[in-house]
Amino acid sequence: MDLTDYKEIRALLERHGFRFSKALGQNFLTAAWVPRDIAEAAGLDAETGVLEIGPGVGCLTRELSLRAGKVVSVELDRSLQPVLAETLTGCENVEVVFGDILKQDIPALLEETMPGLRHVVCANLPYNVTTPVLTALLGCGCFETLTVMIQREVARRICAPPNTPDYGAFGIFVQWHAQTELLFDVPPSCFVPQPKVTSSVIRLTRRASPPVPVTDEALLFRIVRAAFNQRRKTLVNALASQVPGVTKEMAGQTLEVLGYDTRIRGEALDIGGFAKITDKIRTIQNADL
Repeated sequence: MDLTDYKEIRALLERHGFRFSKALGQNFLTAAWVPRDIAEAAGLDAETGVLEIGPGVGCLTRELSLRAGKVVSVELDRSLQPVLAETLTGCENVEVVFGDILKQDIPALLEETMPGLRHVVCANLPYNVTTPVLTALLGCGCFETLTVMIQREVARRICAPPNTPDYGAFGIFVQWHAQTELLFDVPPSCFVPQPKVTSSVIRLTRRASPPVPVTDEALLFRIVRAAFNQRRKTLVNALASQVPGVTKEMAGQTLEVLGYDTRIRGEALDIGGFAKITDKIRTIQNADL
C-alpha cells in the first residue's frame, strides 16, 4: 500500500470510518519524497531508537522502520488504532503507544521501550502543539537530535539570529539547548487536507553544554521572556516592569557597566549578551543582600 497516494489513503480511512480532526491538527502526507527525505535527514542506523509523535497513517513511521533499530510512535487519536494496525503490519521494530506525549514520562518511556539505543526524535509535529512538545523534548535532555516538520513561520523563529523580525524568546530557548538547521520546505500541496501554510523540516542537535556559561539559568530565561513580551519597550523598561527584584535603576546600571546603550531593545542581544546581563544583575542583587 502506498501511504502517500491520496486515493489509497482515502480508501483506507473510509474502510476504518476515520474522520479528520481539526482540533488535533491532522494533515497526512501525500508526497512520497517528504517522509523519505525526513527519515534520511535524521541519520538513522540499527543502533538508533526513534521517538515519533503523531504517526498519522504511518507513512513516515514505515520509512523510519526501514532505517532504525526501534521506532516508538506516540499517537493521541485512538481512532487511528485500526488504521495503524493495518498499515504497520510487518514493521516488527515499531511500537505504537496511544496517549498524549505531553503527559508521558519521556525518560521512562525510552528506558522501557528502547534501552541501550541512542535516542532521536523524528516526527511530523501537529502545528497546534509544536511549542510545548519541543519544550518537553529538549527539556528532558534525552535526545541526540530532533528532526521535525513544523510550520515554516515557527521554524524561522526557532532558527532566527538577533536583529531580525523572527528573533524571540522561544528561539533563544531552543538555541540554548541545541544547534539549529533549516533543512527544506514542504508546500501545502503535499498534504491532505491541505494546510493554509507552508511547512519546514528542521534538525536540532543537542548541545553537550550551553553555548555560554551563566550563573542563574532560571533568571536568564525570565530576562529573555521579559525582553520579548513587549518588543517595543527598551530593555531597561521591560526588565523593570516584568522581572521581580529588578528596578529601572538596576537595569540601567547593568547595561552601562557592560557597555550597552540604555536604549537597547532585547532583539539586539545575542545569547551571550543576555547571559552577561543575567550575571551582572545577579551580582548586584547578591551585593544588596
